[in-house]
Formats: sequence, C-alpha cells, structure tokens
Amino acid sequence: MEITFEHACHLVGSALRGSARQEVVADAARAKNLGAALLRLRDSMRANEFKAAAQPVLLDRMIRSYDGRTRAEGFHVLHDWDGVSQQVNPDMIPVDVLHFLVEQRGPEPATTVELAILLDYYFAHVLQLLTLRVWDDGDADRNFDRVQELLDELQGPNGSGQQFAADAETLLLIGTSHYELDETGFTILLAKVRTLNEEHQAKIGLGHVASLGCHLRFGFEAQCGRDTVALRDDNIADYPWLCFALAATVRQYDRLVTAGIENRDRAVVEEALLNGLTPDARAFVGVPPASLNDSGRDRAQFLDLFTKHKTALMAAFERHRPTETAYSPLSFFFNFSHNVVKGTVVDALLWGEAWDLRLNDLLTGVPRSGIAEGSQQLLAATLMGYARSNPDRIRGRLMPVIVYDPQAGRRAFTIAMEKLAQD
Repeated sequence: MEITFEHACHLVGSALRGSARQEVVADAARAKNLGAALLRLRDSMRANEFKAAAQPVLLDRMIRSYDGRTRAEGFHVLHDWDGVSQQVNPDMIPVDVLHFLVEQRGPEPATTVELAILLDYYFAHVLQLLTLRVWDDGDADRNFDRVQELLDELQGPNGSGQQFAADAETLLLIGTSHYELDETGFTILLAKVRTLNEEHQAKIGLGHVASLGCHLRFGFEAQCGRDTVALRDDNIADYPWLCFALAATVRQYDRLVTAGIENRDRAVVEEALLNGLTPDARAFVGVPPASLNDSGRDRAQFLDLFTKHKTALMAAFERHRPTETAYSPLSFFFNFSHNVVKGTVVDALLWGEAWDLRLNDLLTGVPRSGIAEGSQQLLAATLMGYARSNPDRIRGRLMPVIVYDPQAGRRAFTIAMEKLAQD
C-alpha cells in the first residue's frame, strides 16, 4: 500500500513536535565521547528509525519509497555526487557531515548541541524530499503549506536553533541544487511548478532568481572563464528556470507597485531581480539563447513588465550597488545552494553553536530584524575560508566553490546595468 502525502507528513510531524528529538539526542549523548555519540546517531539516520520515549519514529518505509520515486525523476535529494569517483555517495549528506565531525572532534566529551544540529540537518533533508512529492496525491498547494508547517516545527523551540530556510519553497531549491548527470528532471519539475498557485510560484521564483544569479555568476567567473557563450552552453537546464523565476518575481513586483506597497518585501524583490539579471542580462532583454526556445511566454511576460517598470527598477537597482562595507548577494557566488547550507552546518558543528541565518539571508542584503549586524558578511567570509581550504579543480586550476568578493560584485553590477540600459 502506497504511503499518502498526508500520512508522510504525519510521520515526520510526530518526530518534530514535542520532545521526541530531545529524547533522541539525550540518548545518544550518553555515549563515552562525542565520536561514539555521533556513531549512535548515525546508525539511527541510516535506518531512518529513532527511539523516543513516547513512541519510536519509524520513517524508513516512507523515505525509501519517496527517495526511490524522486531518483526515478532525476533528483538525488538525500545524497551528494562525488566528482572524483563519478558516482552518487552511498551515505546521505547528513551522515557524510557526521563522519567529518567524528574525524575532527570525536575524542571530545559528548554534548547535545552538535547532536541536535545534525538531527535537525537530517530532518531538513527529509523535508526537502517531501517538497518533491507534493504533486503525488492531494492538493499540491495545500501540501506545500503542510511542509511549511513542518519547517516551522523543525526550526522552532524544540530543535537545535540551527536555521536552514525561510520557507518550504526554498527547501525545494536546496533539495534540487545538486549536480545531476541527467538534467531532464529539471524540465519536468518546472512544468509541475507552473501548476501551483501564484503565491507559491512567487516564493519559488524569488528564491530561484536570487540563487541562480549567484550560481551563474560562479559559473561565469570560475567554470566558463568569463565567457557568456560558454556560460549559456554549460547551463542549458538553468536558463528556463531563471526565465520562469524572473517572470514570477517581476509579477510580484508589479503587484506590489499596483498596491502602492513600499516595504522590505518590495526591496527584496527589486534586489532579487537585479541579482538574477547580473550573469547574462541580454539573454532576457536582448536576443535569447537557444535554451530559452520553449520559454517564450515567461520571457515575453518578464520583458513586458520589466519595460513597464524599467525607470523605477533601474533607480532601485542603483540602491543595491555592492560596497565594501554592506553585505550584498551580488558579491556572493557559489556552485550549489546546498553546499552553502552544508558549509553553514559544518561551521556550526565545529564551533558548537547554531547559526540563526537561513540560506535566504545570504540571498539578500536588505536588512531583516533579528539578524546581528555584520553576520551575513561573517558567514559568507567563513564559508569562503572553508572553500579555499578545500578547493575543487576547475579548468585545471584549484578554485573555491564559494566566494564572497565585493570587487567582483561591483564588476557584475556595472556590466549588468550597462546591458540593461541598452534599448
């Protein structure tokens, strides 16, 4: 008998609500040291089964079923790609991170902080998997809302305090931001996303337009040697998604303008549009590449609304020019969003202190209440430090896959503004 989406959410919710996670962590922390405690937690993660006082958390049947369906559609949400061996890693990503922590801090006394962060990281991946299954049965929009409720529980007071994403739509972004040998799944997923209501499309668009801006700038600078033609050829699956995201985000901007709303949400939308246009503005306001042949409706809608609001948007874009002092996502570029989240978790584990910044906070420089001043720059620089210590070989050179560089950000801003100013 197939597991329904509602039942899957019930199973995960039983683990996230109440004291279940705290009990799992407390049990593991009784081990002789942190390494032993982590291995005890690893065994539960591998089995997808956790012992809690009230009742055991049994997720294996659901996760195996959902992961199998998702892999069949072309996505490896739970497992990373090993570029050296050219295959998917056997262990899920949270277990890979756990093994790294065992190597770094295994002999230390066991504490609950690291165990709680890793357990939450595991459940963040389970929720990412759920976002790929919202179309399986029931109403997809309502199912997204259910995942949002679970995300709120995950990042609420019963957990570690580690933050991952602002919304369920960003979990979809993180879960699909992996290298995939076969990219046809991205086309199929985009068609599914178009069936969602406007609210969910707007949220998916906002996250993707900012993230793809950072991702494609990395490709432009590192992988393609600042060659736009090479960028287009190397990112064929990304361009239709960026076109959709630009259209969805400019529709949201148009709604805000029509309603006379000038607030943080509008500033975030303006900045995100700029971010998404910086890698290759002329693809969307000039002659489109072949990868956009099937995106005519999105591109026409974006161009129509961008032209309608061009004067106001160009003025707004100027307010987001990168500087040396203020954080700007235009200065931040990376290979995959999930590596940004992974690096943030690794840093929290090494120092034994949860980060209260979400991926979304690194995709905007617009101030948000509750964020300490300078924390975004600190995290971005920290992630770049790790990436420099563990570079990838790209075009025959060792390069970090996460970079924060205000000078490169200003260069990208200037080039984009010049291209957007052209008729």
